[in-house]
Amino acid sequence: MSMHLIAGIFFVIACWMAGPLQAADSANSSFIVLNYHDILEEEERVPPFDRMAVNKDHLNDHFAWLKNNGYRVISIQDLLDSMQGKKPLPNKAVLLTFDDGYQSFYSRAMPLLKKYKYPATLAVVGSWLEQHSHAGTNKPLMTPAQIREVAASGLVEIASHSFNAHHGIVANPQGNEQSTITTRLYSSEYEEYEKDEDYRKRVFQELEKSSEQLLQTLGQRPRVMVWPYGEYNAIALEAAKSAGMPLTMGLNDGANTLADAAVMKRMIMTDDPNAERFATIVTKLRTGRELRVAHVDMDYIYDEDEAQTEKNLSAVVERIKASGANTVYLQAFSDPDGDGNADKLYFPNRHLPMRRDLFNYVSLRLRKGADVKVYAWMPMMAYKADVPLKWYVKEWRDGEPQLSRHIYTRLSPFNPEARQFVGEIYEDLAKYCDFNGILFHDDGILSDYEDVSPLAMEFTSKVWGLPAEFDTIHSSSQLRLRWAQHKNELMGQFTDYLTNKVRFYRPYIKTARNFYSLPLLKPYSEEWYAQSLSSFMKHYDYVAIEAMPFMEEAENPKQWLAELVEKTNQYPGALDKMVFELQAVNWKTQQDVPMPVFTEQFLLLKKLGAKHIGYYPDNVFHDQPKLAELKKYFPVEIKD
Repeated sequence: MSMHLIAGIFFVIACWMAGPLQAADSANSSFIVLNYHDILEEEERVPPFDRMAVNKDHLNDHFAWLKNNGYRVISIQDLLDSMQGKKPLPNKAVLLTFDDGYQSFYSRAMPLLKKYKYPATLAVVGSWLEQHSHAGTNKPLMTPAQIREVAASGLVEIASHSFNAHHGIVANPQGNEQSTITTRLYSSEYEEYEKDEDYRKRVFQELEKSSEQLLQTLGQRPRVMVWPYGEYNAIALEAAKSAGMPLTMGLNDGANTLADAAVMKRMIMTDDPNAERFATIVTKLRTGRELRVAHVDMDYIYDEDEAQTEKNLSAVVERIKASGANTVYLQAFSDPDGDGNADKLYFPNRHLPMRRDLFNYVSLRLRKGADVKVYAWMPMMAYKADVPLKWYVKEWRDGEPQLSRHIYTRLSPFNPEARQFVGEIYEDLAKYCDFNGILFHDDGILSDYEDVSPLAMEFTSKVWGLPAEFDTIHSSSQLRLRWAQHKNELMGQFTDYLTNKVRFYRPYIKTARNFYSLPLLKPYSEEWYAQSLSSFMKHYDYVAIEAMPFMEEAENPKQWLAELVEKTNQYPGALDKMVFELQAVNWKTQQDVPMPVFTEQFLLLKKLGAKHIGYYPDNVFHDQPKLAELKKYFPVEIKD
């Protein structure tokens, strides 16, 4: 997909939202959305427990708590009226939603909605409407007549939960199934993925069929699309709007504003919360926990023997699960010679060789088997590719621009063809793989001698107003710093472009970027790196700093780490974003960092106020860091 199409889609959404956003300036526009599924009687709560089912008495307690604590339950029409500027939302506004159309909504939830006079949204799956029970769980489903009855009550908005997309389809050569809405179908017969036009056609037809069926069932089309499993993308949003559903709902936690109505966040009720736990969920909004990050090399998992690869992966999943890590930075590129440049990739793409179609499979195994979030660790610019030399970063050497001798052979962010080349790699990653975030590699650096390619110097002069001659810039410390600051921002904007490429297909991903320690400890060194914490905080959800005193040859590692935290804390909000990445290997000596030292550094960071802590690398073969010790200290303490 082109960036013009991406911009067009979001422009359409922005235009549609413009009226409501203007009206919201002078009125309350915040609301939360709660999500329920099956509602059970107490005696039905028997093992194996359905984590998404809620006891009827607890549901009553939830409704009572909302009433007693000043919350106002609103309808979809209330939301639309507020968006159109007809009336403001009340304070503490709440939308109630129930998914799947189970019989228990009719028999147990509906009486409580009538008791409290609470409106709600019921999301139904079209292909289930003629079934007596759900094929997978054997749970009884509402009949079309019952759905018409609750819709006629005036309390219930009927939403689409798709026609037949509440299931998975084959997503990779290993046969895993993932969301029908966001997955490119993989054909094992033809060993290929669904083409762009076929995927788009399938999604549009799916949502149009759902809308048409509900029109035939209820006499009106749905106004709301509730995404199965909470998964969607820009193409799906376009299809929903085309089918008459401008409001959609995902499953991310947090509060909404009117600007979020195109895709509302919903807090799913799991593990049957009692009133006390419900109050915690609603008031604290489950804003996220501290990160514990394990940095995993896919090159450690890969083996030419696929059976050995499977054994390696199983060992990694079990290790990560036991370690207490809740996040994995997973290498999506292949770098067997360890120079930091991408030689091949672990996913289908149009530009580099694919070592094996492995990233999506490993990501899924880690997410499901170890219950972690997976970030795709990807180079920004360091790709060894068969492209013209003029695409690469040049440095000033011996009085002229020459190909940079830096270990990272980087494509220049000044070159539009190079930018498009990398953008298409990221686009392909998002098309064919499902993951939670992007970690931008530490190749995002331009020294005070880079980039001096003709395009870069022309840009420097025409866009930034700096001299077009390297010697003139370099002769002035003021000009060198201005040059570095511009380059810093340019790379931030470049990663924004890459992020947008990914978010077209995976809108909910988070971003992180590796950050060298020296620009934090000595801010004037931005001149040498074109990096600064203030710029990184603006562009990324997290900043992954290399908290690696042995790599930096620090005389006093503990004092060095303390200074790193202290300097971070000088930037408002920086501790909420900074991931301190410890080293598990001393690359200077090629020895594993002893566990007493690793543990001491980890505990020191925690004591000093670091919230997010990780390490690199995780080595399943060396048991480094030592799992027996790691799992004692690494897990996050859960605090409500």
